[in-house]
Amino acid sequence: MQSGLRRDPEIPTAIAGGIAGAITATVVCPLDVLKTRLQVQSRAAASQGIRGGLSKILREEGARGLYRGLTPTLFALLPNWAVYFTVYERLKLAIGNRVNPNGPSGPGVHMIAAAGAGAATMLITNPLWVIKTRLQTQHLGLKMGSGQNRVHYKGTLDAFRRITKEEGFSGLYSGLGPSLFGVMHVVIQFPLYESLKKELSSRHEDRELTLPELVFTSAASKMVASTATYPHEVIRSRMHVSGTGAFVGLRTTCRTIMLESGFLGFYQGCLTNLLRTTPAAAVTFTSFELINKRLRLWISEPMVHGPEKAEEEEKVALAPPFASINHHVSDFADDDDDK
Repeated sequence: MQSGLRRDPEIPTAIAGGIAGAITATVVCPLDVLKTRLQVQSRAAASQGIRGGLSKILREEGARGLYRGLTPTLFALLPNWAVYFTVYERLKLAIGNRVNPNGPSGPGVHMIAAAGAGAATMLITNPLWVIKTRLQTQHLGLKMGSGQNRVHYKGTLDAFRRITKEEGFSGLYSGLGPSLFGVMHVVIQFPLYESLKKELSSRHEDRELTLPELVFTSAASKMVASTATYPHEVIRSRMHVSGTGAFVGLRTTCRTIMLESGFLGFYQGCLTNLLRTTPAAAVTFTSFELINKRLRLWISEPMVHGPEKAEEEEKVALAPPFASINHHVSDFADDDDDK
């Protein structure tokens, strides 16, 4: 296993990203549950606010209610990161070789590669996000999917089996259309992130960016991008619940939201989503850096011995703070969410 990790330096990064994503998903799951429930309800039904919403879930469903949908989220992380990193690296290489064969890839190449990787990831993981949404919202009394069975799903596997049997392919890929549109948030997030990072770096040319600075740049760029593209999340969640298919029902869903809640209906749960951003960024980047550093140490162990091993360990231990994040930070900024 270690030899395989040495041959492909992106594998440890993907592993660290997957583990960091799992930790982050667990930490912010209560806010994710509330956000999803706010998205699929009318403004009148979702007027209790963040504190009131969390208190209501805890009071009526217990602590378990705050973590509904976590299992499919964790199941989605492995294929999510595996597909994302594979497609991202190959697209970046292919496009970069065409645009600038003799030089490094520019921000434009990274954006296109990230958007393509995000789209490929959605094609693989969409069924799990449908299941997650339904598990999080089935206690609201909403009709789940196009089938006639009103019995609650027992869990991830039961939901997958029933959706496949009762609704088929269209049920599993409901909401894919707005999800594909949502990956374009990288066009906003990436340039903004790079601009903020460049501005902060120019003030401290003698050192790497600190953790608070990295969290700020990633969170700020993510908040702006998420707000600009947030309506697609509301539309996607509603299509997940209704089971209308990948694109069928998109216009009807938009019309329903507009009639029920007006333009602001497309931003239901947005504040909750923004509150997730900063803690999610802090947890993701901190855990990613620590895990990635330990993996690098472990991989180097069989390769060097004695004084050389000690020197290698010292290089890893004394690496610039969050140096590995600095290269991959933009890849992790989109969790979800897009999920």
